[in-house]
Amino acid sequence: MSMHGKTCVITGASSGLGRESARALAAAGAHVVLAARNADALGSTCDWVRTEVPGAQVSSVVVDLASLASVRAAVPQIAAVAPVVDVLMNNAGVMFTPFSHTQDGFETQFGTNHLGHFTLTILLRTQFAEGTRIVNLSSEGHRLADIDLDDPNWRHRDYDKFAAYGAAKTANILHAVALDQRLRDRGIRAFAVHPGMVATNLARHMSREDVVAVSGQARSHAIEVLTPEQGAATQVWAATSPDLDDRGGLYLADCAARSDAEPYATDPGRAEKLWEVSESLCAAAIS
Repeated sequence: MSMHGKTCVITGASSGLGRESARALAAAGAHVVLAARNADALGSTCDWVRTEVPGAQVSSVVVDLASLASVRAAVPQIAAVAPVVDVLMNNAGVMFTPFSHTQDGFETQFGTNHLGHFTLTILLRTQFAEGTRIVNLSSEGHRLADIDLDDPNWRHRDYDKFAAYGAAKTANILHAVALDQRLRDRGIRAFAVHPGMVATNLARHMSREDVVAVSGQARSHAIEVLTPEQGAATQVWAATSPDLDDRGGLYLADCAARSDAEPYATDPGRAEKLWEVSESLCAAAIS
């Protein structure tokens, strides 16, 4: 599908799936706004995309999703280069981090993977147009755990990095469900994507034992490790495919809609409750 005249904003665009998605969307003719926390890595990625796609339209904005102040500061910079956002790809994330907190005091996986993107999406909403698509990167890892809506930041439980990751990935799906419920009347649709098990630096906190543990908990069969090019296929499809016109709130994998996400991850009532919790936690940043 041609993306000429369209603008795509991608978080976590300096490596892995985000980097490859930027290349693919630029090759389809889109103006791609790369967002990531490391300015040097962003510059290198912009140069790489221009080499891979001669004539590519690329811009970059520094944003650290573990800081809501950074997210707020990035929004006017994005608006300056992208008055209209046709695709927002909430791609950035962390996985299996030791217990730690974001700058705002949120548990790192929930705070970065969900609340940072929740805030960014709300603050960019005036730049969405009819036909805009929001693509949240989730994972089959959502099967590891539901999110505890009474204790999303692990203040009253012993921390479990696997369960915390599962909860964050569940939140990514619930966020897409809630977004689609709110925005579909404006012709704006939201999706959650499982890219597959991809060889990227997202897994930098994983030991060999962690890989075995997750393979056994998330799915009952062996996991094929994909290249970033293969892994990015579904999120690029979600951003561009006419097969998804007039559809939304879906969990996608292997360039197809899936009906087997865990029920707790797609429940509209839980999606609304997560929205309320997220609004409360991020109130100062989104007001």
